[in-house]
Amino acid sequence: MIRLWLPDRPGALGQVASRIGAVRGDVVGIDILERGGGQAVDELVVELPDPSLVDLLVSEVRQVDGVAVEEVRHIADARHDPRVDVLEAAAQLVGATQVDALLAAVVEHAPRVIGARWVAVVDIDGQGRGVLAASDEAPSEAWLDAYLAGSRAAQREGAPAPAAGSDIVWAPLAGSGLALVLGRDDMPYRARERRQVAALARVIDTRLRELHRARSRAHHPSASA
Repeated sequence: MIRLWLPDRPGALGQVASRIGAVRGDVVGIDILERGGGQAVDELVVELPDPSLVDLLVSEVRQVDGVAVEEVRHIADARHDPRVDVLEAAAQLVGATQVDALLAAVVEHAPRVIGARWVAVVDIDGQGRGVLAASDEAPSEAWLDAYLAGSRAAQREGAPAPAAGSDIVWAPLAGSGLALVLGRDDMPYRARERRQVAALARVIDTRLRELHRARSRAHHPSASA
């Protein structure tokens, strides 16, 4: 997988594909992550006949005028469809019948479908619930609280989010008083990825509210009636 910046003009992607073909690479997937200001950020999934050609591939792509390579990483299956991962993760979340199982599914699936090193579900409505679920690599509760407080304050004031947020993304679970936070190292989240996080947060929030309503009805059947 190669993530690159390129001019948002007709033919630019074709020039990149031609360079990839020159090293016997085969483009098997394309995602447009962000567009604006005359630039685009794309992710290309490329099959190469030999792993030793990666450096040559990067060198060739950089020969295209205006192109910059942001990241290159090896993936196990070049023909794997990440959209299937998203649907499978959604099925696991919707199918969870207990809150703990739902949160465990978030920790398991969210990093893979969004692209993150860690994930956490954190209380933001002041009920003292702290971190409800998190992967092992997640920062401390104090760090998460401080980050979310600063980011929310910046949003209220209409200011840009803190600089540290470039490789951290979060979205509120508005009906549950929680936040979904994901992070990775030295690779900014782009517009499409931020939209994916917001959509995932809505799915989680909806299921959490359904589970809480079901538990409330089970504890107070007369109120439900």
